[in-house]
Amino acid sequence: MIQSIPSPKAEPFKRWLAKVGKERLDEIENPELAMGRMQELYEKKGYPKEWIDKRLRGIAVRQDLTDEWKQRGVASSQEFAILTNEIMHGTFALKVDEYKQVKALARENLRDHMTDIELILTMLAEATTTKLHRDRDSQGIAPLKKDAKDGGAVAGRTRKDIEKQTGKPVISKGNFKQLAVKKTKKPKAG
Repeated sequence: MIQSIPSPKAEPFKRWLAKVGKERLDEIENPELAMGRMQELYEKKGYPKEWIDKRLRGIAVRQDLTDEWKQRGVASSQEFAILTNEIMHGTFALKVDEYKQVKALARENLRDHMTDIELILTMLAEATTTKLHRDRDSQGIAPLKKDAKDGGAVAGRTRKDIEKQTGKPVISKGNFKQLAVKKTKKPKAG
């Protein structure tokens, strides 16, 4: 459609569109390229490299879990939300919406505003849940929900142990919202 516009002003847009299209096709052939692009986006936003590494690993763990859910009968976004809330509640004693309130987030992605330890505990809960699904060969929402609750509980016990050892809560009000405002400032997520 854009090709049919005979205007010199449309040429830069046509070139940009062709470039983006080629990049996405390259990413389909080699998904590592998409991960690299994602890493660059987080870097441009001002996130620390160590945090980005954990976030990217967390995305892979989450993808493994959601793939497992799809194979085991989860179909609707509501079911995904129910299972995610079971994991988060078991881990942090908060549902996703409650956790977002703690961090003063509205539409932002909660995980993009977690501290290192919050990300690690989320990964532990999701990886444990995936393992439970596979070990128990759970099928359907009810057994998957039990696995999600149990997987979250494993990470929840770990969180409580960390809090006992450090004397500080793991759940942080800190977020990375200030990165979008001022990229030179060090993030307060701890």
